[in-house]
Amino acid sequence: MEAFEESGLLDDDNATLVTKDAAELNVSAVDGATADGGILQTRTYDLHITYDKYYQTPRLWLFGYDEHRQPLKVEQMYEDFSQDHAKKTITMESHPHLLNSIMASVHPCRHAEVMKKIIQTVQDGGHELGVHMYLVIFLKFVQAVIPTIEYDYTRQFTM
Repeated sequence: MEAFEESGLLDDDNATLVTKDAAELNVSAVDGATADGGILQTRTYDLHITYDKYYQTPRLWLFGYDEHRQPLKVEQMYEDFSQDHAKKTITMESHPHLLNSIMASVHPCRHAEVMKKIIQTVQDGGHELGVHMYLVIFLKFVQAVIPTIEYDYTRQFTM
């Protein structure tokens, strides 16, 4: 090994892990990065999907938490939603199955119409869309209303 080091073939690799002791890591949080390894903490949401009997479509409910896992205030949740839809398509309402829980809800009045158009577009493209893909497509459609929330991207469909 000494001969290898002396030959100059051993270069410093900038991509190697730089170790720091715990005192250095606990300096301060910068731009959301925490003392636990520089991981960026973000807001999280619980998503609930219920069936709306009146509109006969799925209905999405959201409850948000801040970076420290504390419930978000109503105005903080509105910050994460498209401003074109906040307080119009997305409103704060009581969840139909959970007592005393006010959640953000995406109003389902146009869900059926939009989902029918998406399904028709897929069929016009010569593809078959199975029933099991309906909720995946529904979540992708709803993401237009809530662009800051990312879902699982492991499923794809072709239009």
